[in-house]
Amino acid sequence: MNIVVCLKQTFDTETKISLNSDGKINEVGVTRAINPYDEFAVEEGLRLKEKFGGEVVIVSVGTEKVQESIRTALAMGADKGVLVQDPALEKADEWVVAEVLAKAISQLPYDIILAGRIAVDDQSAQVAVRVAEAMNLPSVSSILELQAEESKATATREIDGGTEIIEVPLPAVFTAQKGLNEPRYPNMMGIMKAKSKELKVMSLADLGFTEAPAPKTSEPVFSLPGSRKAGIKIQGEPADSVRELVRLLTEEAKVV
Repeated sequence: MNIVVCLKQTFDTETKISLNSDGKINEVGVTRAINPYDEFAVEEGLRLKEKFGGEVVIVSVGTEKVQESIRTALAMGADKGVLVQDPALEKADEWVVAEVLAKAISQLPYDIILAGRIAVDDQSAQVAVRVAEAMNLPSVSSILELQAEESKATATREIDGGTEIIEVPLPAVFTAQKGLNEPRYPNMMGIMKAKSKELKVMSLADLGFTEAPAPKTSEPVFSLPGSRKAGIKIQGEPADSVRELVRLLTEEAKVV
């Protein structure tokens, strides 16, 4: 069985973020890692490979820095990596990334395509389902269990207030939710093997694009929340304190 895992490199959740004067994130000292939900996708791909054979290919879009996260997935046990790296993708939005991923994946053999249900940096939860749409494939989001056969798969997915079971023909796209599995840690042997595994870097031209897809959204300017103001302590008799509290809520805070 051929499994493709779409991987995104995000900020490590423990990294302290600061901004430059232009509202862009300061990259100095920032630690990057595999998007946590994509780790579940990688692990599920490896378990499918262990059950059915075949190979797991990691596909990503980004800068040269993403190679480190792909190598981590290779150290976990994935077989190959593909990175689409092109200066024209600097301001790519979710639609552009999905179009590029779909083009890259279409050049690979695939039965199952996996990804995390959401990225912890932008929280958009769009790319994987857009890939499915671009490739005209069925998709199931937020899966908690996946049972695959040769020509179909049954997924248990999380919904509001419970779960539902969906059966789809293969190939198909699935996005991983927390609880699907427990991702393994790369061991020393895996880390050493990852150094010699194939990691193919491709440009948009290599994928057949004559020009870069134009983003449909603009990149936001970020700002940090303002410092928290000190609280007000109201003293005095209970009746007087209540009147003062009501006045502050109505006249100053204007929340009543």
